[in-house]
Amino acid sequence: MNVLVVLIPVSLILGGLGLFAFLWTVRTDQYDDNAGNAERIFLDDQ
Repeated sequence: MNVLVVLIPVSLILGGLGLFAFLWTVRTDQYDDNAGNAERIFLDDQ
């Protein structure tokens, strides 16, 4: 049981950091694809 006293807070902290990192990437438009496949068909390959 003593291990749970350490592992539960550590897992909550790591989960919170992961959630924070994900929300930061969403808010800073990291997943926007401005030159996506729908627009690439119109570009010339030179």
